[in-house]
Amino acid sequence: MVRKIELNKRQEKIIEIVKENGPITGESIAEQLNLTRATLRPDLAILTMAGYLDARPRVGYFYTGKTGAQLLTENLQKLYVRDYQSIPVVVNENVSVYDAIVTMFLEDVGTLFVVDQGSLLVGVLSRKDLLRASIGKQELNSIPVNIIMTRMPNITMCEKDDLLIEVAKKLIEKQIDALPVVKKTDKGFEVNGRITKTNLTKAFLALAGEK
Repeated sequence: MVRKIELNKRQEKIIEIVKENGPITGESIAEQLNLTRATLRPDLAILTMAGYLDARPRVGYFYTGKTGAQLLTENLQKLYVRDYQSIPVVVNENVSVYDAIVTMFLEDVGTLFVVDQGSLLVGVLSRKDLLRASIGKQELNSIPVNIIMTRMPNITMCEKDDLLIEVAKKLIEKQIDALPVVKKTDKGFEVNGRITKTNLTKAFLALAGEK
């Protein structure tokens, strides 16, 4: 996957030369910079892979006309849920609030997905839900999670072929920490994964790294 990079001065100069003279051969670029073609080869490869330049056999290099912001936007459109989703932590709708709290602690997650006997999604439990249930003198071992969970159809979901940027918008809009990655069936939704703010952060930070 091509990622956004910081250009050095020589790479910026190469772009300027190609803008003014393109299409232009690598040899001609090297001549203008008083360098060898071999010296420039890594820079030209980086600029081509990053999307700033394009190259055609027997024609040379030419400027794509895309700004850094445009290239970043294009790269964001290549990030899909399926490539960054993690394993979901699921509990049955009949488990107690106490058991759900233990599961959340042991699995070190902020959201649990609740399924019925057919393993279909019926609810979501957040830290806030469990904390709210813990306040007071209620016996947590006797309260099933289906009493306090967020139920269908009020669950925000995503699918593996959704763009991460769209998932990020949902998380911000709903002010939640995670979404279940689901597969729609005739009977309901199967939970196949999860996307969290941590998943998104790792994916977007990767755009600032080198390939």
